[in-house]
Amino acid sequence: MNVADFDFELPESLIAQHPPRERGGSRLLVLHRIGSIEHRQFADLEDYLRPGDLLVLNTTRVFPARLLGHRIPTGGAVECLLLRPVDAGTWECLVHPGQKLKPGAQVVFERQDVRIDGEVLSMHFQGRRTIRLRTTHAEGLPDAIDRVGHVPLPPYIKRDDEHADKERYQTVYARDRGSVAAPTAGLHFTAAQLDALAARGVERADITLHVGYGTFKPVKVEDVEEHVVDAERYAVSPETAAALTRARREGRRIVAVGTTTVRGLESLTLTPDGEVLSGSGETTLFIRPGHRFQLVDAMITNFHLPRSSLLMLVSAFAGREGVLAAYREAVAERYRFYSYGDAMLIV
Repeated sequence: MNVADFDFELPESLIAQHPPRERGGSRLLVLHRIGSIEHRQFADLEDYLRPGDLLVLNTTRVFPARLLGHRIPTGGAVECLLLRPVDAGTWECLVHPGQKLKPGAQVVFERQDVRIDGEVLSMHFQGRRTIRLRTTHAEGLPDAIDRVGHVPLPPYIKRDDEHADKERYQTVYARDRGSVAAPTAGLHFTAAQLDALAARGVERADITLHVGYGTFKPVKVEDVEEHVVDAERYAVSPETAAALTRARREGRRIVAVGTTTVRGLESLTLTPDGEVLSGSGETTLFIRPGHRFQLVDAMITNFHLPRSSLLMLVSAFAGREGVLAAYREAVAERYRFYSYGDAMLIV
């Protein structure tokens, strides 16, 4: 299958640059896999979820992974996006300007009265570096990063981060620190809506999948099969695995909130008798048309980039032609796209 098969026209004006005024105030496109489309509000979600459904959420927490500072001794500007920890104080990063930051380079990141010193240890491909960070901050390095760092907004949001992003680019149920991008389908939920769904009899289970910068990685090959997705860390507890097993055996729907949740669930192992096994590690699963879904029965997701691996995942679930038809209708109806945009429910 060719990557060009997942292209669509999107006016730049539909790429959301800010969240809606109120959390939960987004629109909801409901795509029925039998072929029909409905236009609703996200607040109407409970009309489509029924008692016994198992709603699965990704509890990862975004941390302020974007550090802005300067080089020593030149004072030249430096931007460092923390991608993943290597060990205590050492990180794999994406840096700019990459060509000027060679092993041994010294950098400083400061905000208010907190300072982080960095030293480049090694160079990798496409601007990636291993960097050691140190601080004298009394609360330690993680707290220093929280104080110095900026919210790592996606590259298609063409503005600097604002104070409001600290709360709005985070789900209300975020718990486990480790993502450089939000699991955006979850941004629509309010605590009150989750409580209302629980009162209705919708069961909840949590997984953790830390979203990496690879979620924005462009597909540069022509043949879909040749694309490689970046590894992401995940963890599914025995309690969640047991809830998944019960739902599957009892014929209840498993509703995944976001492509990250889908990827985590579909990375799990099922025994021959249908037991879902808990587990943790890194997943490199690339879900594309032809994938046989073992757990997910319905999905809540945002609208994704043209030619992206996430659009391919959604197309694997609901069919490429049906998904692209829904996207064309979303464009015609002026839905807001991407991280701060509107939502789609696929049932």
